[in-house]
Amino acid sequence: MTGPLRGLRVLDIATVFAGPFAAALLGDMGADVLKVEMPGTGDPLRALGPFKGDVSLTWAASARNKRSMTLDLRTPAGQEILCQLLAQQDVLIENFRPGTLDKWGLPTERLRSTNPDLVIVRVSGYGQTGPNKGKAGFGTPATAYSGYAHISGFPDRPPVLPSVSLVDYLTGMYAAMGALAAIYQLRVAGGPPEEVDVALYESIFRMLEVVVAEYDVLHQVRERTGNELAASSPAGIYETKDGQWLVIVTSTEHTFRRLAEAMDRADMLTDPRYSTNRARLDRREEMNRILSEWTGQRTRAELTQVLDDFSVPHSPIYSAEDIFSDPHYAAREMLVEVTHPQLGEIKLPGVVPKFSENPGNVRSAGPGLGEHTDSVLKELGIPQEEIESLRERGIV
Repeated sequence: MTGPLRGLRVLDIATVFAGPFAAALLGDMGADVLKVEMPGTGDPLRALGPFKGDVSLTWAASARNKRSMTLDLRTPAGQEILCQLLAQQDVLIENFRPGTLDKWGLPTERLRSTNPDLVIVRVSGYGQTGPNKGKAGFGTPATAYSGYAHISGFPDRPPVLPSVSLVDYLTGMYAAMGALAAIYQLRVAGGPPEEVDVALYESIFRMLEVVVAEYDVLHQVRERTGNELAASSPAGIYETKDGQWLVIVTSTEHTFRRLAEAMDRADMLTDPRYSTNRARLDRREEMNRILSEWTGQRTRAELTQVLDDFSVPHSPIYSAEDIFSDPHYAAREMLVEVTHPQLGEIKLPGVVPKFSENPGNVRSAGPGLGEHTDSVLKELGIPQEEIESLRERGIV
């Protein structure tokens, strides 16, 4: 293992996306991540498509850099093994509904019985407190509850949900950041061991800071604006002469100046109808029409050249096929290849962020169910005959 978190040990007893993504991020940066799954069925993520044969590509991609063992945490024997495992761990990540582990007989005190310094990261739909804490929480409802769905889409159409579970991935990032902050506090600042409480809806709500201020101060409810940005104009998606789509954004007056020069429309820089962002926002439709007419007369390649020449922020709308052939993705090692026992070589996204001296890496695709159970139990000193007994009783 390489990476700045080499030596950190993480026990992942969470399921599906958010909590497990946090563990995977820590694994990318060198942490030793042990995934605990239910015997027989494993993480529900294993049943999610797309599939090649019987293999879930979702699992293969999302459970990277982890070892897998099976353990029924609802049984006394399984709980005893869990406590033995926790003695060797730095971080525990769980995402059961609040109160579930306590109901099973695994309150915080018992989780820390063999390791008082254990950092516990709890991921849930609505948090560990508040009137909604007991509600079932999944990423899609959390996206609606956060307020994000209300502002996503076009004004004359229903709200639009992200095509990937954006809220789960954001929550995973906050959970990983919270775990690292707790480790810093414990080991550097000399503070107490933390329980980190991460709610799905709050991770995306945190991004809506301007929407909150807008409603509080101006008493205005932000509505859907399609592909446009509420804060600046022009900004959006524009069609090219050859039928491609290009994103162009002018979030500052400097970038609009460069766009006007690229369009050979220096007159807009002195015309009070266009010379300020506030004026352009008042004439948003007109600005989009002017820009659409300009892009519609040029191919994507021509637009890319001129916009690059004038340093105007832009990008074509990339598909996965485009990404696989892009030299910048290759140069940044953002498509890495690992070996999967059934799939052979499989490409996965590279490690984010990059570290100059001790980079992380992708060592493996998602493991087989319970692939490392025996080796983990043997590390705890459990003899083979007892392991077989545990397996026969459905505990592992």
